Amino acid sequence: MSLPSIQDATHDYESWLGARMPLVADDLRFKHRLMRAATFPFMRGTFYRWCQRWQTLRPGDHDDGGDGEPAVPVLAVGDLHVENFGTWRDSDGRLIWGINDLDEAARLPWTQDVVRLICSAFLAVDADHLVIRRGEAADAIFEGYRDGIASGGRPFVLEEDNAWLRRLATSEMRAPAAFWRKTEALPTARHPDPKVVAVLTAALPHPTQRLRIARRVAGVGSLGRPRFVAIARCRGGAVAREAKATAPSAVLWARGRTVGRGTVVAIERVNAEAVRAPDPMMKVVGPWLVRRLAPHCTRISLEDLPVQRDEERLLYAMGFETANIHLGTPETGPRIARQLRRRRGRWLRATAKAFAAAVAQDFAAFRAHA
Repeated sequence: MSLPSIQDATHDYESWLGARMPLVADDLRFKHRLMRAATFPFMRGTFYRWCQRWQTLRPGDHDDGGDGEPAVPVLAVGDLHVENFGTWRDSDGRLIWGINDLDEAARLPWTQDVVRLICSAFLAVDADHLVIRRGEAADAIFEGYRDGIASGGRPFVLEEDNAWLRRLATSEMRAPAAFWRKTEALPTARHPDPKVVAVLTAALPHPTQRLRIARRVAGVGSLGRPRFVAIARCRGGAVAREAKATAPSAVLWARGRTVGRGTVVAIERVNAEAVRAPDPMMKVVGPWLVRRLAPHCTRISLEDLPVQRDEERLLYAMGFETANIHLGTPETGPRIARQLRRRRGRWLRATAKAFAAAVAQDFAAFRAHA
């Protein structure tokens, strides 16, 4: 199966997405600039291309369980990478760490999330965002995933346990004062849709004063989708809620499938059913994904991490958290564990290496036609 050029794939996907929501042209142009800047942001912004590559590049050993058995399908993250992790507060106010972006959730072979996470680590290593060798990164993620599946999973609650991870998540780079300065500086939205204003207002605590609806530009993969933030004062302090437009997963685009509410249902199911303490403030309201924005209730970028950190331990935790997500699909743990035991050699590292090379090839082609 021959693939279209990366330019044609990008145009086709964005046309498909634009038929389902009013895209923000300035944000989309900014996304393209980020995609031309370096390979790692290019990968983050092109999950649609990854879905195409998956259908053509996967080797036979990658597509099955080592004995001809297809890789177990799970409710997966889809657009998984090393900057798709963050923190939130659970219903008891505890600080939780884990995967916090589920925009592209879909039913996929368990291998796809793991390969993509390792591939993103390879690209982060190549860009000096991670100071670790590729092989060490792959081994740490795989071992974390394997141990997570074998143990039945475990939420990352940053209270009595996981003190090392709590130090990373609450570093000075994520200080509350800096967070609120950045949030208050967001530009006020011009003529926001009254429906999204109503959704955001309903999500805020009460009573509130000085309510303002702002625009927010964040992430890479979701750039171009409408995104609004309600900022207000409540009982002596600032509060904020974000609403981001939902869309069908790019998995469906790549497969040429008819789209419905599958991705929306997948987001809600992953948040509720994975082995973790769910974010009670994450809700899908009509076409909007609503969540709380607050210090330590956001994504953690690699730039936010302190210089002194145990990267091997962090990548192990990322692999383990990926298993937490997959274990939310009933009766899959023992089957995945069996497939992990049957696999031999460095098939996972080799597959991620092949995908990293494909991403680099697409990146060069995309930048050449700027």
